[in-house]
Amino acid sequence: MADAKSVCRKVVCAALNEFIKAKAPEAELAKEENIQVVTPPKPEMGDLGVPLFAFAKSLHMAPPQIAAEVAKLITDKSIGEFLAVGPYVNVKLDKAGSAAGILDAIRAQKDEYGSFGSDGKKPLAGRRVMVEYSSPNTNKPLHLGHLRNDALGESVSRILKAAGAEVYKVDLINNRGVHICKSMLAYKLFHEAKGDTPESLGMKGDHFVGQCYIEFDRYLKGEKDKPETAHPEANQMAEDMLIKWEQGDPEVRALWQKMNDWTLEGVKETYARTGVSFDKLYMESETYLKGKDEILKGLEKGVFFKADDGSVRIDVTDVVGKGKDEDNHEKVLLRKDGTSVYITQDIGTAISRHDDWAFNQLVYVVASEQNYHFKILFHILKKLGFEWADKLYHLSYGLVNLPSGRMKSREGTIVDADDLIDSLHAQALEAIKERGRDGDVGDADDVAEKVALGALHYYLLQATPIKDMLFNPEESLSFNGNTGPYLQYMGARINSILGKAAEAGMKADYSAEGVALLKAAEEWELIKQLGDYPATVQKAAENLDSSVMAAYLYETSKLFSKFYQNCSIMNADDKKVAAARLYLAECTLQVMKNAMNLVLVPYLERM
Repeated sequence: MADAKSVCRKVVCAALNEFIKAKAPEAELAKEENIQVVTPPKPEMGDLGVPLFAFAKSLHMAPPQIAAEVAKLITDKSIGEFLAVGPYVNVKLDKAGSAAGILDAIRAQKDEYGSFGSDGKKPLAGRRVMVEYSSPNTNKPLHLGHLRNDALGESVSRILKAAGAEVYKVDLINNRGVHICKSMLAYKLFHEAKGDTPESLGMKGDHFVGQCYIEFDRYLKGEKDKPETAHPEANQMAEDMLIKWEQGDPEVRALWQKMNDWTLEGVKETYARTGVSFDKLYMESETYLKGKDEILKGLEKGVFFKADDGSVRIDVTDVVGKGKDEDNHEKVLLRKDGTSVYITQDIGTAISRHDDWAFNQLVYVVASEQNYHFKILFHILKKLGFEWADKLYHLSYGLVNLPSGRMKSREGTIVDADDLIDSLHAQALEAIKERGRDGDVGDADDVAEKVALGALHYYLLQATPIKDMLFNPEESLSFNGNTGPYLQYMGARINSILGKAAEAGMKADYSAEGVALLKAAEEWELIKQLGDYPATVQKAAENLDSSVMAAYLYETSKLFSKFYQNCSIMNADDKKVAAARLYLAECTLQVMKNAMNLVLVPYLERM
């Protein structure tokens, strides 16, 4: 459909300009790139439409009149019949020609279908995009919030790559700070003497370190209703340990390295399980001192100023706007003692990353709680004169909440990522066995794992990123409706149809003559949907929005279901029509597999 839209835009623009020259020579001519192509609300009105509201003022005519005159001037019938429908110039596409072009492109490009625009080029070719996501702390395992972050980062990276961009995925590991020392202190208090390790306790390393973090909080607060068991000095003990770490104390550094390694090993296991990967891991312990030199350079240039208390600051009124709270109009970049703050580190890290891999866009996948932080960060980098600062983007996403409220890892009420996936896996396996399918799907345990991941990822990605959401495991695992398992079921169903056809000796007809037999409304609607896939990939890539791809997948599944119910393949009266429908089914499966990969939903041959 991308080719048809391009031709429609070109043809209507040419006819419109011919009319403008005759009717109002003084008026500005239409530009092809500004011509909007939409889908009419009813199939009988046409397949594509161009609204002409924007030209009413300059032509001093009602849009329906303009549409009628423009339609009369169109003689190009290469893609179909043009007609005026109210304020639109619509086109009823030549179904046989359009269908053959769409299906043949899918067959030829296979896994790469969706990557090429109507001009035959990849729309984001030449763009180098660095994507930062996940950013775990090494004092606890990944939780549900990380799973949404990881799903968004990995999915957007795949979509960008599919659209032709060169993508470099990075992960900033938050492996230093007082929160890390709290886990270390609990280990020394409760485990070191016993020689406890994750292996000796039969735990993943990140789970064990996370347990230490919870134990610290209990030690600090004491038992409920027993204030005498509290240890308020624990916070200072952790602060003292951090000072020793910064001074390079060998014993503290050794424990820190050991516990960091435990956590990272566990986190990497979860990454591998969920299909998440990175090109480079950045360690906060290696980057936290960066940025200070840049701030001092900016101070010399007058970008920043030294406040009365000796701290270095920047005026951010342009970002936050004028208001009563004057304190918000200045951002501290270096404390009065010369030490860095968190944003100083981010400034240095961004600069060094561009040195490492010269991106022309950097996308930060970070929760909406940090919106203000990134506005300030981007503002500072622009003030420092970095050209690439205009291409920094904060992919802000809403929080994932528990039914009981927000997650708090110190209280041990966090939704652990591994535990959640294990639970989804167990429920999926139970559903497979209840349906008596465990003997038919092959490795039932492997299928259950893929159903769990499909359920999780699709549920997290189907919503617009900025929205807060409540994760509902039961809803996510449903085999009906807008869910990952429904898409997997539909993929397996198409694969089964193709398998049965092969067993019956049926072969798809790839000829233009065969495709011309696909005249039913359900066939044409499905073909048009498949033709829209490249434009959908481009839209999702440009908007950095995986929900666009999720919505496309669900609509495609529904259209195939409708097609299969009304257009039989195995029992069609006309074998030539059946062979053409088989071709359509093959193409649908290919597109679904391509799209499912972009939203991290594993394809299943049997289900």
